[in-house]
Amino acid sequence: MQPPEPWGRVADRVAALNHRYAKHGATTVLEHALKDADCGRVALVSSFGAESVVLLHMVSVIDRRTPVLFIDTEMLFPETLTYQSDLADHLGLLDVRRIHASRTMISAADPQGDLHKTNPDACCAMRKTVPLDHALAPFDAWITGRKRFQATSRAALDFFENEGDIRIKINPLAHWARADVQDYITNNRLPRHPLVARGYPSIGCAPCTSPVAAGEDPRAGRWRGQTKEECGIHFVDGKIIRRNVA
Repeated sequence: MQPPEPWGRVADRVAALNHRYAKHGATTVLEHALKDADCGRVALVSSFGAESVVLLHMVSVIDRRTPVLFIDTEMLFPETLTYQSDLADHLGLLDVRRIHASRTMISAADPQGDLHKTNPDACCAMRKTVPLDHALAPFDAWITGRKRFQATSRAALDFFENEGDIRIKINPLAHWARADVQDYITNNRLPRHPLVARGYPSIGCAPCTSPVAAGEDPRAGRWRGQTKEECGIHFVDGKIIRRNVA
């Protein structure tokens, strides 16, 4: 059952939601977010990456009809595409929507498929951010798998965020530790992304993702050697987050 249309300013609804669910756990936050009028129409955005199975499983238990938006950049690992198809079937998800950049846009901006080498921000914008913006247009809120432990830029992450006064971001796992994620996967006997066992704790597009060595930050393999830290889907204070590179 679709929640009723939201009312009021996004900032006010975000403040109310964070106050309302401040003491709740991840599953309860997600369950209520899917039916709370202050959230409105909600979709889950999933990369079907290393830790995505947690939220996908939660959604499949709470309401498997929840729209799941999967962005296929056409540069993903073959293992990710296979995992996406197999996992959606395994969990019984009923509304997985595969999102692509338009052929016209790719032909004009990246005809050789090498834009990621010269301008990774532009590549991410074309293949991820723009298609997601279009796909999210009918929704008032979207669910992300971001967590505080993943990066310093996420250290103060709340359950609910104001995304540019346009819509709400819902981060049910914001307060989870890395061990919580692994325990959930193990305890629920969930299938893991095959690349995790090969040293990829964070998985994006194949050309821009490398294995991570023991002791490195889990996201160290994303855009290795560059100052880039986020694909552009997630911003902090309206800016793409970058890391310092020695």
